[in-house]
Amino acid sequence: MSEKNRQGKLSARDRIAADRRREEAREKRRKSLVMGAVVLGVLVVVGGVGAAVTIGKKGSTDSAGPVVAPKGATGEDGLAIPLGEKSAPSVLTIWEDFRCPACAQFENGFRSTVHELTASGKLRVEYHLATLIDGNMGGSGSATAANAALCAQDEGKFPAYHDVLYANQPAETTDPYAEPDKLLALAKKVKGLDTPAFRDCVSGNTHRAWVAKSNEKFQQGDFRGTPTVILDGKDVFKNPKPAFTPERLKELVEEKAAKG
Repeated sequence: MSEKNRQGKLSARDRIAADRRREEAREKRRKSLVMGAVVLGVLVVVGGVGAAVTIGKKGSTDSAGPVVAPKGATGEDGLAIPLGEKSAPSVLTIWEDFRCPACAQFENGFRSTVHELTASGKLRVEYHLATLIDGNMGGSGSATAANAALCAQDEGKFPAYHDVLYANQPAETTDPYAEPDKLLALAKKVKGLDTPAFRDCVSGNTHRAWVAKSNEKFQQGDFRGTPTVILDGKDVFKNPKPAFTPERLKELVEEKAAKG
C-alpha cells in the first residue's frame, strides 16, 4: 500500500472517530440538560428515604376555571387534605407529587407507620399536592392524578386511593397518569370508589383549579423540593440527626403523645 493510500485510510478512520466523539459529546450534553431540568439535586437519600430537589415551572389558576375544593379540605385556603384526628398531638405535613419517585419512596416506606399512628389518634397528616414533574418533564400526569385523588376525597376514599397511586406509580419519564382511563382502572383497586360521581369528577377534571392553586402555594413556599415532610413545624429531611426513618417517626410521635 502506498504512503498516500495509507494516509488516506488513516484520515478517513480519524474522521469517523472524530465524528463519533462529537456525537457522543452532543448526546452527553443533551442528557445533562434533560437531567438538570428534571432534578437539580438528583436524589438525596436520607435515612433510607429519598428527598428529591426539583424545580418546577410556576403554574397559574387563571385558565383553570373556578376553584372547587374537595370535601373536607382544611387549612389555609382549604388546600390541605387531612387524615387522622383533629385533636392529635402531632401533625405531619406532606407536600408531594404523584409522579415524583422520591415521594413514592417515602410513601411506600412510611405507609404502615403513618396509618398506625393516625389510627391510634396520635398523629394527624395534612397532605398538600404539587405538580412539579409536569413542569419539569412535560405532560399532565401530576395534575390529573392529583385531581383524581381529590375526587376520591369527595367519596371518602382519599387515603386508600392515594396509596394505590403511589404503589402503582409509573416511571417518571412516562406519563400514563395523564390518561383518565388509567386512573379509573386503578380506582377499581379501592372498594366502593368506582362510582358514577367519581368517574365524572375524574373525566371532567373537576378540581383542576384547586390543584393549580395548591401548586402555586408550593412554589411560593421556601421548600427544597418534593417530598417536603414537616413534623410539628420541623423539616424532617433538613440535617436530620439521627436519620429520619419510620421508627424515628414513631418514636417522636409517641414521645409527644406521652407528654400529654
